[in-house]
Amino acid sequence: MTLEQLRIFIAVAEREHVTRAAEALNLTQSATSAAVAALEMRHGAMLFERVGRRIALTEAGRRFLPEAKAVLARAAAAERLLDDLAGLKTGALQIAASQTLANYWLPPLMLQFHRRHPGIELHLTIGNSEQVAEEVAEMRADLGFAEGPVAAPQLEEQTLPGDEMYLVVAPGHAWTQAAPDRAALLAGTWVLREPGSGTRVAMEEALSGQGLDPAALADRLELTSNEAVRSAVTAGGGATILSHLVVEASLAAGELVRLPFPPLVRRFRLLRHRERHETHAARAFAALLRERVAPPAGNSGD
Repeated sequence: MTLEQLRIFIAVAEREHVTRAAEALNLTQSATSAAVAALEMRHGAMLFERVGRRIALTEAGRRFLPEAKAVLARAAAAERLLDDLAGLKTGALQIAASQTLANYWLPPLMLQFHRRHPGIELHLTIGNSEQVAEEVAEMRADLGFAEGPVAAPQLEEQTLPGDEMYLVVAPGHAWTQAAPDRAALLAGTWVLREPGSGTRVAMEEALSGQGLDPAALADRLELTSNEAVRSAVTAGGGATILSHLVVEASLAAGELVRLPFPPLVRRFRLLRHRERHETHAARAFAALLRERVAPPAGNSGD
């Protein structure tokens, strides 16, 4: 069993398609099929069921998949450790971040890090807060940046300055003419992020803080990105609560209107695995982050 065979097996398993896996790995279809066949023959276990053009994991394949991922994760960790011996001249830093941070908050920080350490490759994975926590917990990411709370005992969490959430609608929305009461808020159309999103958690907390049960919203649409939510609301799809980082350009352009609503300020979170070796690159990125969020000189915080 080789790491390359494991890498190919995982790619096929995730896509349930040999051709698409081969394209993703930049391999030929025959080489991809041969690697899977060699793995099955060597261990006498069928990992896939083949029905026409479609393939699916067998029970053995389903049980083997998390083990294969764990082996590759440990191999990647070992490689990072060796790279780390070269200091900050070579290596890679894997970062996972939720959408608001990945699209609006992190890019300037990553650019500054790249200018300081051009030999370090930066890789960014984007997901919701739950997916970010999973990336760090499974050791696929060195650092994770999330908006929402996480419940993972293997992770340590550091709070960071965050953002403010705004209640916004399109300019022609009825709520721009008259502030909505409790009944109107419950009966209105809302555009939400998906469960597991930190933005979704913050929105539900904001509504709950006003005595509204988020589950009682009569008409709601769930979308899986901040941009999709913003676009739907801009098009007159209803109301939402989003980070000011996401909506400030649309507010300035007159595409959205901010409505009066009790202020909601949330914290961001830096996630690390408690048992993972902290590389020089991860340590340097965290140091740069501390520079960014440190209070101005002479500010005692009083």
